[in-house]
Amino acid sequence: MESNIGLNGKVVLITGPAGNLGSAVVDRFYKNSSSLVLLDYREDRLNNIFPQLGNSPDHLLISAIDLTDYSLVESAVTQAIDHFGRIDILIHTAGGFRMGEKVHEISEEAWDQLMDLNVRTLLNISKAVIPHMISKNAGKIVTIGARPALSGKAKMGSYSVAKTAVLRLTESMSAELKSQGININCILPGTIDTPGNRKAMPDADTSKWVSPDSLAEVIAFLSSEAAKDIHGAAIPVYGA
Repeated sequence: MESNIGLNGKVVLITGPAGNLGSAVVDRFYKNSSSLVLLDYREDRLNNIFPQLGNSPDHLLISAIDLTDYSLVESAVTQAIDHFGRIDILIHTAGGFRMGEKVHEISEEAWDQLMDLNVRTLLNISKAVIPHMISKNAGKIVTIGARPALSGKAKMGSYSVAKTAVLRLTESMSAELKSQGININCILPGTIDTPGNRKAMPDADTSKWVSPDSLAEVIAFLSSEAAKDIHGAAIPVYGA
């Protein structure tokens, strides 16, 4: 089992838990005896993916939550606070990827989709969770950017802008809240080694990709007291 690094008993809210990265994060914190609050947009998926969590009072699985709808997000966070009394850590893995259009060809639908999935979801979950962390003068938040947040890439304009917004919001929130005991940081993964990416890029050199488990380790560190002096960092995790 991995080193606990003080995560036992922490209440951890994870968005996007059914994704490749999200499920690795769930597994990492579950093995370290954290209490998990999982938010998913599907009605019935969480109990099927995480049967070990569904019947335990130490965990809370909340389904049918559209993170772009603030009223639903606020209701879910209120349910978590009522159940546990606090949220110690927020890991926002929810987001979306799309590429293939040149900037002058980006459709309204593609632009709005990526802004909603990556930026609006972060705004909504932060707006719902942060006031509770402020009331405790403590909290850890980890957001998920991407390598293209640092510089624009061809046929990836809308995704690059969306992830840049995630990074800038992370930095701004950190500047606003670090004096109130809240650490907020962002990781910037390179290509993540997932079945979907292997299928989409069958000829790629996967030795340079980063695994979800490796990313989960970095997230666990940033969520621990060992990272108490790290604020507003953009941490690249690119693999070999």
